Amino acid sequence: MSEEVQAESSSQRLDVKKLLKSVLAFKSSDLHLVVGSEPQIRIDKELRALNLPVLTAKDVEEMAYSLIEDKQKKIFEEKNELDFSFELKDIGRFRANFYKTIYGIGCAFRMIPIEIPTLDEYGNPPIFKELIKKEKGLILVTGPTGSGKSTTLASMLHEINMTERRHIITIEDPVEFVHKNIKSLFSQRDVGNNTASFATALKYSLRQDPDIILIGEMRDAETIGAALTAAETGHLVFGTLHTNSAPGTINRIIDVFDGEEQAQIRAQLASSLVAVVSQTLIPRVGGGKVATQEILITNPAVQNQIREDKVHQIYSQMQLNQQETNMTTQTQQLVELLQKKVISKENAIKNSNRPDELLKMIGAL
Repeated sequence: MSEEVQAESSSQRLDVKKLLKSVLAFKSSDLHLVVGSEPQIRIDKELRALNLPVLTAKDVEEMAYSLIEDKQKKIFEEKNELDFSFELKDIGRFRANFYKTIYGIGCAFRMIPIEIPTLDEYGNPPIFKELIKKEKGLILVTGPTGSGKSTTLASMLHEINMTERRHIITIEDPVEFVHKNIKSLFSQRDVGNNTASFATALKYSLRQDPDIILIGEMRDAETIGAALTAAETGHLVFGTLHTNSAPGTINRIIDVFDGEEQAQIRAQLASSLVAVVSQTLIPRVGGGKVATQEILITNPAVQNQIREDKVHQIYSQMQLNQQETNMTTQTQQLVELLQKKVISKENAIKNSNRPDELLKMIGAL
């Protein structure tokens, strides 16, 4: 594919809805509007410029403000940042972030599928269907921005929705996937619009008779502490963090707290953590992306390692008796994808959490 992507026509360059339609047309994930550049879309993790004129500050401002209400405009002008989501009829659903740069407004749009994929359609391993049957505990899906965390979680909740009669509360900033009530009942809350903060929403959610709670992002000690309490008190809690490995996720949670609190947090985490899925999206050979998912399932040995502050030993535990535990490491998944020639060696190494280990395992592949 060339550096530039041909858009419908230059006369449509100021119509943000038609630019967003290009995201669908080119099967891309994101649209970027930045002063001094052509509009750009992301395809298979790489940015490509649309074949349109360079945007001026006025161009971007007009397009940005055409999508928001006066209340949102006021918030943006006061804080210089704005997160929101929206749906355009016959086009799709998007998550948006507006921000200020030295030259004017910048906009980033992420495509959100309206139709939520099932776990099977998304290619997730069978263990996921077992995890979502848990009555209580904490399930974390982690990974860098753009790694498909939201889609994986949406697929899990969709599977529950098709099979169980549960009350599911989602707390997000902003709400991304919109679920329709099938068997389950959804209460979806947008931080900033429907509630003051993640921590506040979590506090009151326990009075709203939930069976399952989704926390869009576990950002701080207050939110993480409330999530652990909810998981301990008979609720199934799903959450996300921006971490790159399953053991690294546990360390991140513990490190958020002060030293004197860490022993208690380790004890709570040991008793409530069900699983950590650490996810990365990697370009496929020939186009598209494939997910690698490092999976940690807690068992008595893992619980003891968390409780005794021996998190560094968990990775070795993940490599033992995997047919019985359903655990897997990212390195093993990368090797399998390389053997099937799904991904390139270059992309495998670039996305590996343990490149030295990977190089030893792939040998002459």
